[in-house]
Amino acid sequence: MKGLSIPVLHGATGNTPDERDTVRTALAVRDALVSLGGQSWLVTLDQGADSLDTLAAEQPDLVFNLVEAIDGLAGPAAAIPKALARRDLPFTGCGAEASWVCRSKVAQKVRMRSAGLPTPAWSQNGASLARAPKVIVKSITEHASIGIEQSSVMSGRRAVQFIADRMAQTGDPHFAEAFVDGREFALSLLETDDDLRVLPPAETLFVGYGDDVHHIVDYDAKWVEDSHGYQNTPRRFDFPEADDALLEELQRLARACWDLFGLSGYARIDFRVDDTGQPWILEVNTNPCLAPDAGFMAAAAEAGLTFEAVIAKIVSAGLRTTKKAA
Repeated sequence: MKGLSIPVLHGATGNTPDERDTVRTALAVRDALVSLGGQSWLVTLDQGADSLDTLAAEQPDLVFNLVEAIDGLAGPAAAIPKALARRDLPFTGCGAEASWVCRSKVAQKVRMRSAGLPTPAWSQNGASLARAPKVIVKSITEHASIGIEQSSVMSGRRAVQFIADRMAQTGDPHFAEAFVDGREFALSLLETDDDLRVLPPAETLFVGYGDDVHHIVDYDAKWVEDSHGYQNTPRRFDFPEADDALLEELQRLARACWDLFGLSGYARIDFRVDDTGQPWILEVNTNPCLAPDAGFMAAAAEAGLTFEAVIAKIVSAGLRTTKKAA
């Protein structure tokens, strides 16, 4: 990596907690790249100027793509890998096709269902789940728990009107998903030496949550530091032997998602597990947060990898992908 020029591209221009976190992550990645011997600097994707053309003129060896949102919206960020490829700019992480397919949670679920992978039932307008006792309503394209609140869990009948109202008010399409009461897991995946490594499974615990509080990582739990959810949703990596079969199945399903969507570099798969022990795939994250204190890096640390080691492996995977495409 010594001597390579690797700018860190991000799209954070706002002052929300998730956007500030993106900037902090970009700075940490830049510092890691410099400590590894590379040349690195931050590039903010500015819709008012063609920063990608400017970046292409500089001809970097690789772009470290951390664009999670543009103008605060996650959906348009899925087009950045394609825009980079069109300018012959090699980049880290998942490729253009995988990023574009995975931009939509509904498109993911359609593909998973076709492949026989378990994912909770869903309805784009809520109608087919109108009789369900409990669903969770989510944005189709937003990530990072944006828009998720305790009130996002509701009856199927209420979801039909809620989805219509939300679309009319914001223009942001939502869908209803059968709510899985149970445990929540995340499995982080890292490409290493042309192979795939499934990092240690992480379970989110919901400490002190009463029966009247839904066990979900909503926006407050993810971003609002003085909230009950933020302070009481630790992750754990130690499990009893009774969970061995479940953990093996989660790893199998995570690998199946990697293959199904043609992922590369790194990714994260989110799961819920119902009270019968059946795992359900919620979504595939093609550009998961790499902040030093985020779940991906926590799983890497559990596997004995430093922050710099993870960044180096992501860079190596990006360079290998570039060579294969040449």
